[in-house]
Amino acid sequence: MSALVLALIAGAVVGLALGALGGGGSVLAVPALIYLLGFTPAAATTAGLIIVTATSLTALYAHARAGNVRWKAGALFAAAGLLPAAVAGAAASRLPQPVLTAAFAAVAALAAVKMLRPSRAVTGPAAGEAKQAKAAGAGAGLGALAGLLGVGGGFLAVPALITVLAFEMQAAVGTSLLVISANSLASLATRGATTAGIDWAVIGPFTGAAILGAWDGKRLAAKVTGTLLQRTFAVVLLAVAAFMLIDALT
Repeated sequence: MSALVLALIAGAVVGLALGALGGGGSVLAVPALIYLLGFTPAAATTAGLIIVTATSLTALYAHARAGNVRWKAGALFAAAGLLPAAVAGAAASRLPQPVLTAAFAAVAALAAVKMLRPSRAVTGPAAGEAKQAKAAGAGAGLGALAGLLGVGGGFLAVPALITVLAFEMQAAVGTSLLVISANSLASLATRGATTAGIDWAVIGPFTGAAILGAWDGKRLAAKVTGTLLQRTFAVVLLAVAAFMLIDALT
């Protein structure tokens, strides 16, 4: 199968995940770029950020029109992670690739387990203040991990928004796309030098297919229950995490 066909198929799957689940784009794109399209890990993480930035901005527009974006909470969450994302992105080049791959797999697995467990809403008179403090803390941690691992962070933002801020799934999906866009742009700002090795003949079709897939994912999210989407997301994350962890250890 040609690289172009593989890029189109992989791009459609990545876009579908981002549009329907509000994340999972980089965690699916990076393995596809490495194992299907022959990218080096460094080039794959940078290319993944390019693809996910373009796709998440498109999906964000669609979810915003549907009223699924909590702008205030999302902006606070994203702003807290911008500096950590940039700093961690610069530090990532100094770490051995097997360490980064193993860390990527471990964090994805933890996020999946978190998604499979029932979330508890924040209640009480101080819920608003507690939510803001938790959002800032979670956003900073998410930004650092996103910058270090070369991902947009949606696969962590969705469970964080559900469990920390007690968002329903649809609002978490839409708001996470704002966080993904901000974190991806901050991470890309520290990786400008690595774009020289990007194969744009592959990345262009990959990104185009992902953008189209994101619109289909948005329509899917409107038809499927949030619980089913959440569990599907978690199962995909667990499978990808297991594959990458095995690869890092062999």
